[in-house]
Amino acid sequence: MKYIFFLFQLLLFTSVNAQNKELKINYFCPRWGFESMDWETFCNKVKTTGYDGVETPIPANPVEKQAMLSSLKKYNLLLIGMCFYNPQSDFNISVENFKHDLRNIASLKPYLINCHTGKDFMTFEQNKTLIENGSLIAKESGIKIVHETHRGRFTYAANITKTYIDKIPDIKFTLDISHWCNVHESFLEDQIENVNAVLAHTEHIHSRIGFPEGPQVNDPRAPEWENALNKHLVWWDKVIEFQKSKGSTIFSITTEFGPPGYMPTLPYTQQPVSSQWDINVYMMNTLKKRFAK
Repeated sequence: MKYIFFLFQLLLFTSVNAQNKELKINYFCPRWGFESMDWETFCNKVKTTGYDGVETPIPANPVEKQAMLSSLKKYNLLLIGMCFYNPQSDFNISVENFKHDLRNIASLKPYLINCHTGKDFMTFEQNKTLIENGSLIAKESGIKIVHETHRGRFTYAANITKTYIDKIPDIKFTLDISHWCNVHESFLEDQIENVNAVLAHTEHIHSRIGFPEGPQVNDPRAPEWENALNKHLVWWDKVIEFQKSKGSTIFSITTEFGPPGYMPTLPYTQQPVSSQWDINVYMMNTLKKRFAK
């Protein structure tokens, strides 16, 4: 009886300590939308604005790749590498290409690798093969590999993603829940169990605000989007709570509002209705303030 009481006290003490650990959140700026800016100028702007790193695909051009690495080092910025699965007529070839790309990114020792994995039309077994290869490369490289919730990928819907969790319990995600607002044409009020399962497996966040008719509101600062913003903030709060309950000491968020194309534009002139850079900085400062409490 004394042993059981002692064990209970130990578990309680461990749980409380885990929740009281300080969680450092690193904020990343997307390269997406700013590709025309040279790496030196871009990284200088990223650093002086208050970001901790950059999320980007790795340039194929070796000169640009070296410019990226040199600028990141100069400004002491972390790197999140993005990997995109591209299907081929021969699935085995596409798997080998995916593995090659993952190893290439891992060799740069990034903070983590964010993957657009598989496709929505592929079978469970095919997507599972890609996920398992990602896990093997994560283990051999020591680099965390996470799979983004994204339209068109195996994670295209909340309920479908839950089935992968049920069968692959150690799977990890980048949460971009804006896509699911669009896919399910709702704020997911009727999928709480599915959403919570994914939140508990989330290791990185893309903080874009979606709504039932699209994956990106035109400006989250506008009062008409207050409800949409608050819905996302509650989801992100839960992710942070899950991280703290696990005793995590580090986490990451990329402020990923996109450029024109994602950003609504005016007809004929194609001028963006808002500033992508300003919105992402607003999201970063909002979240820094929120999670500093």
